[in-house]
Amino acid sequence: MQAIAFLLDAVASFFCTLFLLRFMMQAMRVSFAGQIGDFVVKLTNWAVKPLRGLIPGFGGFDWASLIAALAVQLLLSGLVIGLVGPAISNDVGTLGLMILWFAAKALLRLAVYILIGALILQAVLSWINPYSPLAAPAYQLTRPILDPIRRILPTISGIDLSPLVAILLLQVALMFL
Repeated sequence: MQAIAFLLDAVASFFCTLFLLRFMMQAMRVSFAGQIGDFVVKLTNWAVKPLRGLIPGFGGFDWASLIAALAVQLLLSGLVIGLVGPAISNDVGTLGLMILWFAAKALLRLAVYILIGALILQAVLSWINPYSPLAAPAYQLTRPILDPIRRILPTISGIDLSPLVAILLLQVALMFL
C-alpha cells in the first residue's frame, strides 16, 4: 500500500510541478522557445489545451495551467485522505474542505520549492556556465523575486547575495505553510 501511495504521489507531484512551472513561466514572461519551455508545454498540453476552452487566460495569467495543477493536487489529496477514510470524518463538507485545504497548501509549497530550485540553479549556473540553455529561463523566473532584494542589497565585491537572501525568505515562507 505504501508503494502505491508513493508512486501516486511521485506522478502527481511531477505533473503538478509541470503545470505550476507552466503557469509561473507564463506569469513571469519566461520564453517557452528553449528546451525547458518546449518540455513543459509538450508534457502539459494534454490537459491545458482542453481546459483553455473552458477557462480562458485573462489578466496575463494562464489560469488553465493553474486549474490543472489544482485538479491533480485535489485528486491526490482526495486519494490520500480517502486511504485514511472514516478515521478522519464522516461529514462530506468537512472532508471536502480538508481536501481543498491540503491541495492548496501543497500547491503553495510546491511553488516555493520551484522558486528555490530555480534560484539555486541560477546561482550555480552563474558561476559554472552562465551561457547554458537553462540560465536564461532560470534568470527570467527568478528576476521578479531578486530585483526588489537587489535594490536593497547591492553586490559586495562583485558577489550578488540576493539569491541567498531570497532562499532564506522562501524558507521562512515554507515554515508558515
